[in-house]
Amino acid sequence: MIKKIAFYSLIALAFASCKDTKKEENKEEVVVEETAKPDVEVYAFDGGTIMANNLNLFAQGDTYKGESKELADAFYVIKHPNGVLLWDTGLPEMLVGQEPYTPEGGAFTITRKDSILNQLKTINLKAEDVSMIAFSHIHFDHTGAANHFPNAKWFIQQSEDDFLSSDDIKGNTFYAPESFSALKNKEVIANTDFDVFGDGSVIIKYLPGHTAGHNALFVDLPETGPLVLTGDTYHFEQNRVDGVVPQFNYDIPRSEESIKAFEAFVKEKNAKVIIQHDMDDFKETIKSPDAIK
Repeated sequence: MIKKIAFYSLIALAFASCKDTKKEENKEEVVVEETAKPDVEVYAFDGGTIMANNLNLFAQGDTYKGESKELADAFYVIKHPNGVLLWDTGLPEMLVGQEPYTPEGGAFTITRKDSILNQLKTINLKAEDVSMIAFSHIHFDHTGAANHFPNAKWFIQQSEDDFLSSDDIKGNTFYAPESFSALKNKEVIANTDFDVFGDGSVIIKYLPGHTAGHNALFVDLPETGPLVLTGDTYHFEQNRVDGVVPQFNYDIPRSEESIKAFEAFVKEKNAKVIIQHDMDDFKETIKSPDAIK
């Protein structure tokens, strides 16, 4: 009897051991492979300089009363295996080779040192190599050199496109529709975020308020990781710290909502932020011909 019990005990142990071995084998079989990120690169360029002679325009009340500040006006090229996206184009090119210009009212003094085509040559790009173009928004300091790219597919939010044909744009000196009149290959986005290449690596982020259809740009880079170009969600770092909205924004309440949405998105993605008009951010950013990878 004792021998029988010992025999059955051995069988039970062997069975249990076999089950444990199978569990271990099953564990080893479950291998989760991470999908490699697309080989995306960002190139930063100088689209000019803006001296904000009346910095208080960038807030409500008297937040920056009596202050002035030099602002950058950057534009960017995003190279993706499936195409080249141009993000903004800088100030008007008529400024190149000219003395700094102060428009009527004196709020700003603007200057631009070099043309967009000259700068694109530094990364071996010609105008026809740019397959897509998108503006953070259609203020004149972001659309100044757009007409060089008539064949590029132009992404624009529906609300921004509607504004273009409204009475509100008439006589508004923040806009210069003639600077992008050559863009005919238009793709209208339905007032939402837009995945440019369909793989989550480059997303136009809808953040209206500064203009009717303002955007930021999210880029997920292989080495740097998540990166967000702000457009004009903010104009300089103190703007972001203060959480204030420029008094000249198209829709101030929507701007305030978009600021909250922006910060939530950046936190969710754990993204690095580049404030496009912030001069310190621009100086610290890797410039073309080197790439942010």
